[in-house]
Amino acid sequence: MRRIHPTAIIEEGVEVGEHSSVWDNVHIRRNARLGHHTSVGEKSYIAYDVEIGNYVKINAFVYICAGVTIEDMCMISAGTVFTNDRFPRAMNRELSDLETSDPTEETLSTRVRRGCTIGAQATIGPGLVLGEFSMIGMGAVVTKDVPTQALVIGNPARVVGYVCLCGPRLVALDAAPAAGTEVVCHRCGRHYSWTGQGLDLLG
Repeated sequence: MRRIHPTAIIEEGVEVGEHSSVWDNVHIRRNARLGHHTSVGEKSYIAYDVEIGNYVKINAFVYICAGVTIEDMCMISAGTVFTNDRFPRAMNRELSDLETSDPTEETLSTRVRRGCTIGAQATIGPGLVLGEFSMIGMGAVVTKDVPTQALVIGNPARVVGYVCLCGPRLVALDAAPAAGTEVVCHRCGRHYSWTGQGLDLLG
């Protein structure tokens, strides 16, 4: 069963998976694909050919442009904006007409890896990879790739620590333990080894 609000605009070729919800005034452009058990919050926009996985939570007022792929189990919080253009101009190269809004050879692709969380009001630059189970702080402006399980904050966003699969920060870079130290999540009990550059799940 799917739940699609009567005010949502769903264009030709869009696929919405089983047990997914599309709420009021959402606009999903042609040939976009949403997996199963995925929710799209009110007044969000999903562009042409965007691919969104299973068990994804997209909150209200999210803008997902062409060239974005969101893998399974991701959370995209309210007001997040994706971008895909290296040379954003209103006019074309010849300055003779408006630049097309359709994807071109200069449109850059961004991939949000499995389990990533993007905090409210974050802005994601073009052509990036956000690593598995990474955490993007609210209001962050992301201009570089984000490592697996990294926590990034600020403008421009910088890595300040590493988080558990379930969310809490386990390592703060300003007080990082020695490489090889075992760290345990107080929330879920998972054990990791801190490598000095990331977390390895134990067991």
